[in-house]
Amino acid sequence: QVPLVESGGGLVQAGGSLRLSCAASGRTFSDNVMGWFRQAPGKEREFVGGITRSGSSTDYADSVKGRFSISRDNAKNMVYLQMNSLKPEDTAVYYCAARKTGRTYISTRIYEYEYWGQGTQVTTSS
Repeated sequence: QVPLVESGGGLVQAGGSLRLSCAASGRTFSDNVMGWFRQAPGKEREFVGGITRSGSSTDYADSVKGRFSISRDNAKNMVYLQMNSLKPEDTAVYYCAARKTGRTYISTRIYEYEYWGQGTQVTTSS
């Protein structure tokens, strides 16, 4: 198991920024492709972005491209989601997720992520 704990959520005005953090424990954290997902009230969970094991490659949903960025620090077992120019439609619970150890590519599919955090609430006011 790769326990994951998100933090950094909160209330922000439209146009503002937040940085979410995801702390992971486990010897093979650097062997896990990581992803961020979000779920708004009444909607399905959706892919936000992901990062490869080394951090050399990222992928984002069209809705957040140019505004959000993902990074990781394998030495600290951390992954981050920097969110800029936040919009009210970004309001959701944000989840950190890890693919099964050894998988090499970023997936947008929820079922391809093995481990999940409990989520952190992000609310953007207009």
